[in-house]
Amino acid sequence: MILPTFNDIKEAHERIQPYIHRTPVLTSESVNRLLGAELFFKCENFQKVGAFKFRGACNAVFSLTEEEAAKGVGTHSSGNHAAAVALASRLRGIKARIVMPVTAPDIKKKAVAGYGAEITYCAPTLEARETTLQQLIDKHGITEIHPYNNFRVISGQGTAAKELIEETGNLDIIMTPVGGGGLLSGTALSAKALLPNCRVIAAEPAGADDAYRSFNAGRIIPSTQPNTIADGLLTSLGEMNFAVIQQSVDDIVTVSEEAIVEAMRMIWERMKIIIEPSSAVPVAALLEKKIQPEGQKIGIILSGGNVDLGKLPF
Repeated sequence: MILPTFNDIKEAHERIQPYIHRTPVLTSESVNRLLGAELFFKCENFQKVGAFKFRGACNAVFSLTEEEAAKGVGTHSSGNHAAAVALASRLRGIKARIVMPVTAPDIKKKAVAGYGAEITYCAPTLEARETTLQQLIDKHGITEIHPYNNFRVISGQGTAAKELIEETGNLDIIMTPVGGGGLLSGTALSAKALLPNCRVIAAEPAGADDAYRSFNAGRIIPSTQPNTIADGLLTSLGEMNFAVIQQSVDDIVTVSEEAIVEAMRMIWERMKIIIEPSSAVPVAALLEKKIQPEGQKIGIILSGGNVDLGKLPF
């Protein structure tokens, strides 16, 4: 298996710069005091489609040959990746076919349709999603853009950490949440290339701790019946992602649901920005002292800000 390198991330960054937002890095004196560290928040909640996912989708779509692009792209997703692929495809002027479970939130369905993608609905199981997408691939010859287990997606996601490091300089630790591992693997590649002594640490809900268990077992342990408010972190790790994680990630820690809600509320109240529960997971790890933050310079990638305001946990 050929894994991405930092050179692939640099190429991705050049490719997608005309289309992405270079999101701000924010700090908060009050959050620093509360957590006893110097924190730098890379705000991917301000990215197009409201999440880091646009970076990877954009790189994958704009990497296609003209021949591939003419046939269009497809993916299955109920969330941010679906919107990201839909928008990237619209910007390139190609067809996107998205398989979504019928149970997907209405706000996500509207976003994907609004970007001009063709939605095919299926039963809310992974098997139904994969089967439906395969039927579209067989029928139309579209290129699948997997949400995380994809060379070009990982390369695109790594550009967020590259920007963070370019802006902040030396960091002791960089933290991300982990679901499928696209953001984490891309972040690790950038961090280890630019700051070899920087520790890369991921945080994961205790109710969806497959990456934590996989990391410690040295093999992928699939996610079974995950239960967490952080709905962006329910998927199992991809093989390509796990290979990078094994090489370049220093630790994965788990956090409680209570800490996720507390962290989310703290960022809303103290920094006046909207983050989704998945984004709050690394902050929750600091609240619960899963790593010792005292005196450290810590970069945190806030992965997204797509929240159903009718279902806030506080």
